Amino acid sequence: MTTTERRKVAEGNVRAVEDAVARLRESFSGVGITLPSLRIDPVSCAGTDAAPLVELGRCNLDTALRLSAVLEAVAEERRA
Repeated sequence: MTTTERRKVAEGNVRAVEDAVARLRESFSGVGITLPSLRIDPVSCAGTDAAPLVELGRCNLDTALRLSAVLEAVAEERRA
């Protein structure tokens, strides 16, 4: 694969992760949760072979407990 082709693939990967971050932010917001550090990990986007990662980041105790409650509720719905 040429450098140009690898860059195009990397650009597509970065766009996909940008979309994923936006979807996560919207989904969390829909259940009243804000992860202030939610973003694309910039280091993982470096170079022509970028394999971008989503960084969920840090949150306070209240946010962690609310996130746990939402995930537990969804898991309970799936079991029912």
